[in-house]
Amino acid sequence: MRSSTPKVLHPVCGRPMILWPVAAARAAGARKVVVVDNPARAVAAVLPRGVELAIQHEPRGTGDAVRAAAQHIDPASPVIVLAGDVPLVTPGALELLARAHMQSGAAATMATMVLKDPSGYGRVVRAPDGSVERVVETKVASDATPEELAIREVNTGVLCFHGADLLGALGELTADNAQGELYLPDVLPIIRRAGRRVQAHVLDDPTMMLGVNDRVDLADVTAHAHRRLLEAHMRAGVTIVDPRSTQIDVGVIIGQDTVIEPGSILRGATSVGTGCVIGPSSTVIDSRIGDDTTVLHAYVNGARLASGVNVGPFAYLRPGTDLRDRSKIGTFVEVKNAVVGANTKVPHLSYVGDADVGDNSNLGAGTITVNYDGRRKHRTTIGSNVRGGSDTMFIAPVTVGNGAWTAAGSVITEDVPPGALGIARARQTNVEGYVDRKTAEKGEQ
Repeated sequence: MRSSTPKVLHPVCGRPMILWPVAAARAAGARKVVVVDNPARAVAAVLPRGVELAIQHEPRGTGDAVRAAAQHIDPASPVIVLAGDVPLVTPGALELLARAHMQSGAAATMATMVLKDPSGYGRVVRAPDGSVERVVETKVASDATPEELAIREVNTGVLCFHGADLLGALGELTADNAQGELYLPDVLPIIRRAGRRVQAHVLDDPTMMLGVNDRVDLADVTAHAHRRLLEAHMRAGVTIVDPRSTQIDVGVIIGQDTVIEPGSILRGATSVGTGCVIGPSSTVIDSRIGDDTTVLHAYVNGARLASGVNVGPFAYLRPGTDLRDRSKIGTFVEVKNAVVGANTKVPHLSYVGDADVGDNSNLGAGTITVNYDGRRKHRTTIGSNVRGGSDTMFIAPVTVGNGAWTAAGSVITEDVPPGALGIARARQTNVEGYVDRKTAEKGEQ
């Protein structure tokens, strides 16, 4: 990956790569999920509660990795082994593999796929009766013969074992290969020599077993995962106008009859209600959006929008923004750590930060809540039914009572009582003949 980030922690549609197979296993009904990591324990911080961690102390191959988790293996239960860099595996595929394994009575069942170009994959060598004889690795040319390299059926890295058979075979593994590693597929001939059967279960969709070895692979599997996510949303009643230009993370929730316009990005723990319009060209991150809300050409991060809210175009909602029902945040408005009440409008060219604004108020163009005095931030309180004149600055801490007005161009430094008009500006003075005098003076020069 050429990265300081461990490969399995690179994100795929907003979720660390390792958590995709973990999620698939849990959704398929796994009673226990164990992740094998190296001594740095880099994945520990992202693992969900209830997932066990085993440590492989030296990088000695997949067989040794499973050995590291041996204490977690129940001899009486089936065990599925997944690769942490194969994020597209689905719960359905794991359920079918487990069912095929249980029905066959085999000691081991390998998930395989048939590829036009099997380069880089271990080849599946079958016995005359159709069972699996062995898997030939191809990391180094000397590991496989030309005949074996011509095989198109490959090992996906996903195997299902009877627990006792797996534990027994792990104890007999040897590093008899060019890499000097313990390969997990080498347990298969050991199991066969013990008189037990090894089956293959061919997957219909090879894409679900695509692995990641570099950033080209990462982009490829991300594209496949993303297409699945978008199709799931569309089949659930969401209109995505242009899937090619839309990005939606795996954890995002979207209600029916919502329209996602082109160029929009929905990330993180975002939820969008029913009947909304998001975009075009909107970004929504870790935000909650209620029903019938429109977010047009806006950037929304860590905000809560209730129902019937109208945002944009070109608005910026920062963390802590709380927009109540039917409020409006208009063009070139920035809101941060503020509550904007129901039916309240901040139409354009304003900054509302560290503020509480009541219901049914209107803040004119150029409104600024001046929340920072150079040392500390202070809060502005603006009541309900307030009419703020254009180009008003509220110097926090300050309170404007219910039903109060402010005159355009005012710098409000003191509280405005309910129902009052706050005026804080110099009186206008007109200097008669000023322009003619200046022109004459210039001519004399």
